[in-house]
Amino acid sequence: MTKGTTARRARGGEPSRDIYAEVTAKIIAELEEGRLPWVQPWGRTGSVNPSLPRNALTARCYSGVNVLILWGAVIEHGHPSQSWLTFRQALEAGGSVRKGERGTTVVYADRFTPEREKERARQTGDEAKAVPFLKRFTVFNVAQCEGLRPGLAADPAPLPDREIVPVAESVIAASGVDFRIGGDRAFYVPSQDFVQVPPQPAFFEQINYYRTALHELTHATGHPSRLARKVENGFGSKDYAREELIAEMGSAFLCAALGIQPTVRHADYLASWLEVLREDNRAIFRAASAATKAADWLLARHRAQVELHDERRAA
Repeated sequence: MTKGTTARRARGGEPSRDIYAEVTAKIIAELEEGRLPWVQPWGRTGSVNPSLPRNALTARCYSGVNVLILWGAVIEHGHPSQSWLTFRQALEAGGSVRKGERGTTVVYADRFTPEREKERARQTGDEAKAVPFLKRFTVFNVAQCEGLRPGLAADPAPLPDREIVPVAESVIAASGVDFRIGGDRAFYVPSQDFVQVPPQPAFFEQINYYRTALHELTHATGHPSRLARKVENGFGSKDYAREELIAEMGSAFLCAALGIQPTVRHADYLASWLEVLREDNRAIFRAASAATKAADWLLARHRAQVELHDERRAA
């Protein structure tokens, strides 16, 4: 057995497929056909609402590249729900996966420390270095299951139109970012740490004002005082394209979490994104992870403000 063959073996001894390459190849194929996995045509599936995919048993939302994978599966197969279960969880929920149904592969990041590294650390007194790896597992949409007990985590109801604007406004306010309105362009200035967007009448649809605002706020989460990403990048550079990819997905994740249908804000970067993904099959994983962290940062600030407001009203 060659050294390369050994490296391609999973820890259990079975040949390990390259998860990074598989997922990246699928996303590249979608982009080449003009479909952006983080902005799906939700209407095709009928009753499904824009929301983050979630585990039906734990109510925990999936994150990072798994959002793209599961959104894609909902669209591809026409599932009427964004809720998912593993085979074992379906049994735990009193039901089962219907015979003949095929699941969707998602991934999670983990770390392990090789024995050789542990031995080296013992001999040198250094800290052992863990090796990151991705592990795959299979989930099934609740529509692929039967006999599930009632009371599982259901898809959240969409916000009524009259509530979307106040909620989006409160997310902007809770961010604490210097948010300015004016001019005819939307942008974030890292050196001065402020966001600027045109006034609402400049947008054909009011909701696009908020989609744009969330995109720029995602950029602002990269400031050193927040999540400390590299956001000061030269226009047209690969780092610039990577940051735009994060902002695109971050705003889509935010929109979905708030019940707003995501749309693409900067499709003109498509060629740059394809170049980045073709060059590095881990780029989409890093960008999706950073997008989740950005969305979570903004949503956490919003939740804290809502809770504080509720406490004051109850006092």
